[in-house]
Amino acid sequence: MPLPTCTRALLTSLASLLLFSACATDVKLDPRQGTPSINVQNKSLDPSNGGQLVSEKALQAGDIILSAANGINSAGIRAITLSPVSHAALYVGKGQVIEAVGGQGVRQRSVQEFIAEEATIAAFRHPKLDGVQTALIQKFAAQHVGTKYNTAGIVLQAPFTLQRKFCELPVMPALVRDACIRGVAAIALGPVPNDQFFCSQFILEAYKAAGLPLTDADSRLVTPGDLLHMRQGDVPSVKIHQALHYVGHLKAPPVVAQN
Repeated sequence: MPLPTCTRALLTSLASLLLFSACATDVKLDPRQGTPSINVQNKSLDPSNGGQLVSEKALQAGDIILSAANGINSAGIRAITLSPVSHAALYVGKGQVIEAVGGQGVRQRSVQEFIAEEATIAAFRHPKLDGVQTALIQKFAAQHVGTKYNTAGIVLQAPFTLQRKFCELPVMPALVRDACIRGVAAIALGPVPNDQFFCSQFILEAYKAAGLPLTDADSRLVTPGDLLHMRQGDVPSVKIHQALHYVGHLKAPPVVAQN
């Protein structure tokens, strides 16, 4: 028997609500009481271990910088990814960042220029990054300055970002979520070679080239928001090897306490 029109409309609305409010979760046991608790993916740019303003002197080569701007492009990316960040860059030392930017490709510029253009900026660090790996990241980044932007990858990622939300519904087990996202990506993104980069893809490939991959997932499926959720205390959408540590905000919204 067909469902009444009003019932179909209600179910459609509920499905849409679940799709667009999809938020990865993780169930953990309290080590003292043994009771389960649900950790929900943190959509805020203020990390769970507190927010603090820092200067560029706090940065180390290899740090990952996540940011958001006030423009329409940034707002669109944040809306479709349900994330407070829309861009990722790599700090390579000596006051310089290297990033993949639409319309320009991979470029190098000063941290001061970066800070002037972005509205909110936070830095994160891989705690196991050593000197050899740092040098390899710097070498990879420098060698790819001038590489074209992965426009095709971004075009394919837009519909994929919506499709993957079904994999991130609340209480979805982490391993199932990871497999689901990778499976959807394999179909939606296709076998496109990684000889060009968009911003977050560039970060993943740099760390992979240094022998310190952040995740085994395809770098083309990772957004700046995914990098944000790889931080300590958060719930990553895909399986990661090591949680990133929060360094501080180079530029912060008023809600973040200034020390």
